[in-house]
Amino acid sequence: MSPNVRRRTSGRPGGRVVLTRPDDPAPIIPILARRVREIEAKVGRGPMSPSNRTKFQVIALLVRSERARIKGDPEIPSGARTELLKRLDGIATILAQVTSRDTSLLTLLDGKTPGPAAQRLRLDWLLESGAELAPEDMVIVAPAPPAPVIPAGVTTTQAPVPASVSSRVMSNPFLAPDLGRALQHERLPGRLAGWDLMDPLYRAFEEGAGGGSATMDLPPAPTIDRISPQGSTLMVHQARFLEEVRLGHRTFLLADEPGLGKTAQSVLAASVAGAYPMLAVVPNVVKINWAREVQRWTPQRRVAVIHGDGRDVDAFADVFVVNYEILDRHFAWLSSLGLRSMVVDEAHFIKNLKSQRSQQVLALADRLRDLTPGGNPLLMALTGTPLINDVKDFQAIWTFLGWVRNNKPTSELIGRLEETGLTPSDRAFYREARSAVVDMGIVRRRKVDVAKDLPEKRVADIPVELDDDLGRSVRQAERALGQRLLVKYRAFLTEHNAAEIPGEPDEALMRRVAAAELKSSSAKNGTENVFSLVRRIGQAKASLASDYAIQLSHSVGKVVFFAKHIDVMDTAERKLADAGLRTVSVRGEQTSKQRQVAIDAFQNDPEVAVAVCSLTAAGVGLNLHAASNVVLAELSWTAAEQGQAIDRVHRIGQDEPVTAWRILAAGTIDSKIAELIDAKQGLAARALDGSDEEVASGDTLQLEALVQLLRQALAD
Repeated sequence: MSPNVRRRTSGRPGGRVVLTRPDDPAPIIPILARRVREIEAKVGRGPMSPSNRTKFQVIALLVRSERARIKGDPEIPSGARTELLKRLDGIATILAQVTSRDTSLLTLLDGKTPGPAAQRLRLDWLLESGAELAPEDMVIVAPAPPAPVIPAGVTTTQAPVPASVSSRVMSNPFLAPDLGRALQHERLPGRLAGWDLMDPLYRAFEEGAGGGSATMDLPPAPTIDRISPQGSTLMVHQARFLEEVRLGHRTFLLADEPGLGKTAQSVLAASVAGAYPMLAVVPNVVKINWAREVQRWTPQRRVAVIHGDGRDVDAFADVFVVNYEILDRHFAWLSSLGLRSMVVDEAHFIKNLKSQRSQQVLALADRLRDLTPGGNPLLMALTGTPLINDVKDFQAIWTFLGWVRNNKPTSELIGRLEETGLTPSDRAFYREARSAVVDMGIVRRRKVDVAKDLPEKRVADIPVELDDDLGRSVRQAERALGQRLLVKYRAFLTEHNAAEIPGEPDEALMRRVAAAELKSSSAKNGTENVFSLVRRIGQAKASLASDYAIQLSHSVGKVVFFAKHIDVMDTAERKLADAGLRTVSVRGEQTSKQRQVAIDAFQNDPEVAVAVCSLTAAGVGLNLHAASNVVLAELSWTAAEQGQAIDRVHRIGQDEPVTAWRILAAGTIDSKIAELIDAKQGLAARALDGSDEEVASGDTLQLEALVQLLRQALAD
């Protein structure tokens, strides 16, 4: 062996023997030259393998650092420095040539900290060159966990962290380690490298349908329903969706038409996937209904509805429901709760990527992907209207679901597009690209598609919370009326020397008190009575019912909106106009000709979205079957009047199942009146063998409502 060559062994276990010259000022250069030739030979043989891409990145990093070291080392003679830099330029030239043949390698030259594999390879090559390394240079640095992304403006609006949240975090301070994410590799673009794919994807949905529906293939429904709680049954289309969840799919744009049970499917999906805690971000108008659906379909789970500052929230719940308007106030503690699933209801609300609302939702979804083991949380975007104005409305939903990031498809979607073997220059690409996106998790069923699973007509209750000044005045008036009934009830007891038995009110006496109150209610004495109370409830619900009609119209097209009072109709027409929807009105003061013009416009003009109708004036004799969805903003005093309103839509010529959405004020007499209407309707059906003629009068219903108020006052 030459005296100018020394023998050493690589510092890593099992390291091979390497030969270095002690007078060589840059022994790493021969190693880099040999490795870059290997890369050059590989690049013409197809897509670069992950190991060769790692080599490419390490060569580029070491060329950069070695160039800086040589230029700054005063002990290297000028002539030697020039020669060494020339050799590095030669290596850099080969790197540039390789990059020109595989432009996807450009992403490896962004200067970011290399991953553990690249750090390890760099260390091996430095040791092979004979470099003397400090102990800290031998450490492989794992990538730091991503910091929570908090959108601008959110931190200044945070509500205080509820005490129960701190308790939950302390009871389980360690999230399960995410071992799966370290094994995941970004898919490497091949033939699609260098293509801007977003515009072709939008175009795919504009013109690539080829007559096919935008819904992924779902497995058959299981023969036995093992998911539904006792007393409830899944429809076939719901069971098929949940079977896909059971098989492991975790991202969905669930775009079923209203009335097909998207909420129930989402609630049960979390149960099937074991993805708790779950967060549901929903419009205010359906917040209470969401809680009710959780209790109905997963009664073993606890649900927490977040109101206001969230001070009393149950942080140990399985499901958290929050409305868009207050999400920013609770972003910080929700993002630290270890959520495993997230639902965005009416997901078209986040279509504006620049809005704070959208940024909050997307940041929370990123947080879930960062913290959920395997990086695969259950994410569901629910909307009957994924597109409002433009196909680009898809982008926010795709970003929420993790199919797109920074206006580029993520690795899974790129992989599906690569599998087509096509590029946007091929005409067939657009049909195949649309199918690839649909298979990522788009599920869209219409009423007509699953009509055999649905009743011809049904009433679905939407409980809403009256949390404004008008709502508070309603509850105050309701309590005042109940207290007045209670005073009369106890006065009757005193008059007849009867003892009040706690928990056992005198039913007959309660009805006498209610009957006396009902009789006096017709007198205009300025006091609150059952009629004025119900009217006030209708006024308080008007805006929320209008909001729901707007959502329905965007999702399904034409909607019929029924109200009892003119001021409620006026409010609805203003709100609908503000939302850019054209309406017609059917009212009692119209002439027959005016009414028919309005009906014809609703039936025949595609630009007319909503018919705002009086329950009494439009309840009979009209044909409005251009719609299959009805919003009942106010309750009637008879089941027959409610049924007549629904039957304006459920008529000959109607080829879809009809759904009537009954808006109910939660926690008020409104909900009890709805129960009484349903009970009386059931009694009529049983007594008269299917006839819709009523057994009970409206007076009876009003009396029963007053009895309920008195019973509540006695319980308080």
